[in-house]
Amino acid sequence: MVDKERVKAAVREILIAIGDDPDREGLIETPDRVARMYEEIFAGLHKEPREYVKVFQEENHEEIVLVKDIPTYSICEHHLLPFVGVAHVVYIPRKGKVMGLSKLARIVDIIAKKPQLQERLTSQVADVLMDTINPIGAAVVMEAEHLCMTMRGIKKPGSKTITSALRGIIKTDARTRAEVMALIKE
Repeated sequence: MVDKERVKAAVREILIAIGDDPDREGLIETPDRVARMYEEIFAGLHKEPREYVKVFQEENHEEIVLVKDIPTYSICEHHLLPFVGVAHVVYIPRKGKVMGLSKLARIVDIIAKKPQLQERLTSQVADVLMDTINPIGAAVVMEAEHLCMTMRGIKKPGSKTITSALRGIIKTDARTRAEVMALIKE
């Protein structure tokens, strides 16, 4: 779990290091607020997303299942700044083995709640689907704006990074892949 006392001490030191006074009125409670925030936004470090999967049997359903525009945020591990966007999660069940729809969003949320790279996050969500329900195919497409590109460095607000992870038939069959991508773009 998050060591809140260490986080508070570190935040206090950061405030001193940047030349501010951690004892001034507006900052007195900041180390505690940051420690509580870190406990929340990094909760995925202490959870296994596979444990949250709920599987149902649905009479040989083998058609596309898509949950799109799942609001997603994470913290870029390179600068510890947020990236914010949406995830689109697709799978094609094998022999009617379907997952509870809310669990798709929960998997994204758990994996996102740790210092992360968008590329890795996208792949890890697809891998959890493949490992837990063994679908005919899976795809995850993520679109996000990275505050490390917006607030610092190149300073290009509004630019989006798009990543995809394709597995199974969605990767190997061009027609299936085209259908999935068309559904995501609708």
